[in-house]
Amino acid sequence: MTEKIMVVTLGCEKNLVDSEIMTGLVHQKGYLIADNKEDATVIIVNTCGFIDAAKEESVNTILDMADLKRTANLKALIVSGCLTQRYKEELMKEMPEIDGIVGTGDFHNINDIVEQALAGHKPVMVGNPVFNYEQALPRRSSGPRYTAYVKIAEGCDNACTFCSIPIMRGKFRSRSMESVIREVTELASQGVKEISLIAQDSTNYGTDLYDSFMLPTLMNKVTDVPGIEWVRLHYAYPGFFTDELIDTIANNPKVCKYVDMPLQHSEDRILKRMNRPGRQRDSRELILKIRAKIPNVSLRTSLIVGFPGETETDFDNLVTFVREMEFDRLGVFSYSQEQDTPASRLPDQVDEDVKEFRNNTLMEIQREISKTRNGNRIGQDLDILIERYDGRNDVYIGRSQYDAPEIDGEVFVTSSTATIGSMTKVRITHSFEYDLSGEGIV
Repeated sequence: MTEKIMVVTLGCEKNLVDSEIMTGLVHQKGYLIADNKEDATVIIVNTCGFIDAAKEESVNTILDMADLKRTANLKALIVSGCLTQRYKEELMKEMPEIDGIVGTGDFHNINDIVEQALAGHKPVMVGNPVFNYEQALPRRSSGPRYTAYVKIAEGCDNACTFCSIPIMRGKFRSRSMESVIREVTELASQGVKEISLIAQDSTNYGTDLYDSFMLPTLMNKVTDVPGIEWVRLHYAYPGFFTDELIDTIANNPKVCKYVDMPLQHSEDRILKRMNRPGRQRDSRELILKIRAKIPNVSLRTSLIVGFPGETETDFDNLVTFVREMEFDRLGVFSYSQEQDTPASRLPDQVDEDVKEFRNNTLMEIQREISKTRNGNRIGQDLDILIERYDGRNDVYIGRSQYDAPEIDGEVFVTSSTATIGSMTKVRITHSFEYDLSGEGIV
């Protein structure tokens, strides 16, 4: 089989996992994997359709790849992911360059899609997004050998008014523990040391399968897998953040003292419009409880500015909340009016220039907060996962347990014994707005 296939991934880490499984499936079938797009005879673009900017990036990437039909070896262009799940008819009608489409619940059939596309049939396989990861699917990593994301659930039941995820990914459904542990064990055998558990709503894990919040149990089981040194939790829905989960993060030495918990806003009126759980008082109490039980915790959240009806007073109160809570890490997103979501039909939509101003204002405040909180790390001895070497400056670059891959800060390490992919003890000597530096301890 001479076809060379390349998977191009857009969007979130959940999409990355799907792409790595598709790559594993086509490789298992006997297709070759192309390292660059010019060599590929088949390209699969795994799209994101979450907000307007992501849709635009997906469409532009599809068009860029389609140009290779004229200038390179490309025979078939296949599009997968959230954009196809939501807009399959529009894509096939408006973009004749596409040779096949597969949705979020059907990507495990990618080999059939490739075969049909190469035969000129223009297949469309987009059903209900009900697929789950119970099968023993092959996975071919596209990133560093020492870290990997593992999806523990699909879909979401929370019905936030601004979010289109349920439209594209379906209802919430957990993987079985056996399936997750089987995948983690396989990844550990390949040299993975850090596992990042991901789901749209990770704290709800297990309620559908086991009638109980089983995330703490799952995390403890993952840390028992030989070779795993760090387990990191992403996208913890605040409404389901239990005391048992806090205790697990606090007491299990292999669980990173890192909480990624999107709050989206501080003001009760806006939270109600968003259909988010609880109110500001609940968020404050939860944050204080987490920090009391996990003193060194790194707390990341994300906030939306410019939600319909957000007034100047609402925003000013949000600014006060951010200053008082002093999050270690903060992502700020300007509200995007997404088709078919309840929030898109709300009155009092906020002007784009106001959204941009509010976004920039919050990020500037967070820059100073991050600089201060990073300064508190000076003098600490931290385990650093070394990720690369900068020969020009003769320093290694890695991350502590307080920083997630790619989205958080880095640590610049001076060391004569560090190796890429290993843990190195480092004494922090300097801090910056988002990064740290230090010296290896022999």
